Amino acid sequence: MRLSASEKAGVLSLVGKISPKASDLGAEALTRLFLSFPQTKIHFIHYDLTPGSADLKTHGGKIMNALVGAAHHLDDLAGNLSSLSDLHAYNLRVGPGNFALLSYIIRVVLASHFPGDFTPKVQAAWEKFFAIISAVLTSK
Repeated sequence: MRLSASEKAGVLSLVGKISPKASDLGAEALTRLFLSFPQTKIHFIHYDLTPGSADLKTHGGKIMNALVGAAHHLDDLAGNLSSLSDLHAYNLRVGPGNFALLSYIIRVVLASHFPGDFTPKVQAAWEKFFAIISAVLTSK
């Protein structure tokens, strides 16, 4: 599965807006994830899961910055995400369903923060982008 030129443009259209707010957007996504799907907390038992905590901002920022980094490598997502795939498969043992849940929540956060930019076309591009990322991260 590959992104078309217009899908790549849709993904990249938000990257510049995400970067400066990566920690806050990521923390909000994780907070929403844990409230909506409490079973996902099991992977974060050593974190302070209080909304707005430093742990959520730090890890949320890592997630969002990894997405921004991946968006800059749309023609080689597998290569770009290889070490992250290894980490999640072999060390963290994160189940594939968790990626689907988090990607859904991140799209909700993006839509709420950038409603004018998160058009149906951009949303579809991000859904495909997340599908490719999920496939890469769960391939091992």
